[in-house]
Amino acid sequence: MQIATFNINGVKARLQTVLDWLDAAAPDVALLQEIKSVDEAFPRAPFEDRGYNLETHGQKGFNGVAILSKYPLEDVRRGLPGDDEDSQARWIEATVIDKRAVRLCGLYLPNGNPAPGPKYDYKLAWMARLEARARELLATEEPLVLAGDYNVIPQDEDAARPEAWARDALALPETRAAFRRLLNLGFTEAFRAREQGPGHYSFWDYQAGAWNRNDGIRIDHMLLSPQAADLMTGCRIETELRAGEKPSDHVPVWLSLDA
Repeated sequence: MQIATFNINGVKARLQTVLDWLDAAAPDVALLQEIKSVDEAFPRAPFEDRGYNLETHGQKGFNGVAILSKYPLEDVRRGLPGDDEDSQARWIEATVIDKRAVRLCGLYLPNGNPAPGPKYDYKLAWMARLEARARELLATEEPLVLAGDYNVIPQDEDAARPEAWARDALALPETRAAFRRLLNLGFTEAFRAREQGPGHYSFWDYQAGAWNRNDGIRIDHMLLSPQAADLMTGCRIETELRAGEKPSDHVPVWLSLDA
């Protein structure tokens, strides 16, 4: 099973870019972030015409997550539990079944800037809710993948210029500690299990020629439960896509599972 996570930065603004990518790369499952569309306005037809089952959790102009799957999607849930007043569309989960069942959770974790402040408080509270939900899902002892735009730079080696991010919400000590607590539940960070060292990034700002200078950060991650980690056969970052016409500021991260 080939699974990709991709922050597309607006489905309407980059529809053709995403469709061209699907035609060329043909993931079995794609977890999308920042669709920036309510569910009713999402352009379903071109995705369904390509054989994808589609589930969305959208929000007008902001946020929004989706799952595309060549396989049926079962037990779909929208919204991260733990705060009934949270209206931001940042979480969707479903079970995909090919040779075996895999629980997939697509997430768009809050940015948190400026920090300190209410937005950073929301980020940390959201991460605490994520940890609680992850504990619940781990208890099922089924293959589980938490994938998406985490807005977390886990270590200095995950930024071309770590000093530029030292006071940013993506790299503050409290952010990194919350991410480590999540990993310490028993998750494997798929990319780092396969690739070590600096120079691997998944986001480049549109400004100041960041892409051309490879001034990037790695903030798109896939965390695997022990059962899913046993099935992993590969993980990579698709940097080639960033050079295309009207690209997102992110590139896809790919996971291969023997599932």
